Amino acid sequence: MAATGAPIRVPVAVACGVLGLSRQGYYQWLKDPVSQRDWDDAHAIDALHQIHEDDPTLGYRFLTDELGDAGITASENRSNSQDLWMSFF
Repeated sequence: MAATGAPIRVPVAVACGVLGLSRQGYYQWLKDPVSQRDWDDAHAIDALHQIHEDDPTLGYRFLTDELGDAGITASENRSNSQDLWMSFF
């Protein structure tokens, strides 16, 4: 578990144990490092950015409606979520 050519290589079991992660979770992440949720968030953030550029005065309720028009399903809670907005700015 190290970059190619690294002088010290740490076994996956040891690294996961130290970090408090399961080996199964590590190998699952290794197989697919970008989750569907991350992918969906990236598309929503991109759409929100474009909508906000067009009209920066829109609130989260209107932004949610505009996301729906763009084909992205999101509730008002999702559109107003802290994680999504922190990624936006």
